[in-house]
Order: sequence, then C-alpha cells, then structure tokens
Amino acid sequence: MKSFNKNIKIVLTGPESTGKSTLTRLLAEKYNAPFVDEIARDYLNSLNRKYVYNDLVEIAKMQILAEKNLENKNSPIVFLDTDLIVTKIWFLHCYGKFPSFVDKHLKNNKNVYHLLCYYDLPWEPDPLRENPDIRDVLFEKYRFEIEKYSYPYGIVKGIGINREENALKIIQKYFLENNI
Repeated sequence: MKSFNKNIKIVLTGPESTGKSTLTRLLAEKYNAPFVDEIARDYLNSLNRKYVYNDLVEIAKMQILAEKNLENKNSPIVFLDTDLIVTKIWFLHCYGKFPSFVDKHLKNNKNVYHLLCYYDLPWEPDPLRENPDIRDVLFEKYRFEIEKYSYPYGIVKGIGINREENALKIIQKYFLENNI
C-alpha cells in the first residue's frame, strides 16, 4: 500500500442494525489497521437517562477528537465505526437542527471513503436502536449526505461472509482505481 501524509479513513456508515460495528472490526483485522468503535454507543451506554441535544453535541466533539487521534497513528488506513454524518442525521431526525461545527468538519474532512451499509440484514433489537421501520429512509439520507460532501463511497450488501467479501472487494476496487 502506498504511503500518505494522512491516513485514509474508511468509514462504515448506514442505518441501525446493518452490521457496521462487526464489519469495522473484521476489516480492521484484515488490514491490520487501527479502528474507532462507535462513539455514540459508548457515550449513550454511560447515560442513566434519555439523551438530549447537548449529548449529541458532546458525541460530535468526541467523534472529531477520535478522528484527530487516528491521524497521529502510523497507519496508511484506519477504520471508523460511523462518523459525523451519522451524528448529523441523528441531530436532524431528533431535533431538526445541528451545530454548525458538524457541517464545517464534514466539509473539511479529507481522505475519507465511506462504506454505506445497506439494510438487507435482519433487524436486531438493541436498547439503543430506535427506528426499525425507517431504515430505508435513513439509508437514503446517509447516501444524500455522503454525496453532498462529495465523498467517494461504495454500498455494502450481503449476508454473513458475503457482506465482508463484498466490503473487501469495494475497498480493493477503490484502492486500485485511485492507485493506492
């Protein structure tokens, strides 16, 4: 793999219950690369109450910090289990607004490739998951935001090992096309 001044960030994004966390860990292991777990999950699990707008602000700040910390790693590729696009969609879905620093970060974020996870996996209930019936709507919102910021992306589909294989093929194609 070619060296870069900055890491290539591969972000797993998409609706709830689409295998992002599992796929992030599997891909990081395959590439022997560092990764960041889903910031929101850790934060929300530590709350003893329902989250509020300011909690999402804190999650967004923590996400930015985690991404900056990854830039200091000596690895040409890093994986992120979601990024600020997910946080922005959640702000909009729950509160109809988001802080301007989120948009600023997304506009200035470089060397990012998104793996947009399709909602073809069965829904798995989880105390933090809220929207089993609108995964299709959320998927399109994620796609819109990714395209709005002109991030390159691929859509990951498939069940089980096929999902992992499809993600690997998408990454390899992106690296090949971009001489990475």
